[in-house]
Amino acid sequence: MFYVVTYDIPDDQRRQKIAKILEDFGDRVQYSVFEMELDKAERLVEMQSRLGYVVKKEEDSIRIYFLCKECSTKVKIIGLGKLYQDEKVYIV
Repeated sequence: MFYVVTYDIPDDQRRQKIAKILEDFGDRVQYSVFEMELDKAERLVEMQSRLGYVVKKEEDSIRIYFLCKECSTKVKIIGLGKLYQDEKVYIV
């Protein structure tokens, strides 16, 4: 499943922690926007759990958009950038 995660975090320190967590799961495509492909539901649960320890629900906003594989091929990019693609690494 392909995900787009956006956030609006007013506190600098908390915002940096949120960004660090999201970097473990995908690529930053804009300042407060990440794209990622998570093939296992457990990875999504892990990400949400880690974010839950940092976010202040009364101040912060994190949005997770679920896009099917077919939908991700319909993303249009105008200007710089490319769509996140999970780099498969094989060690022989």
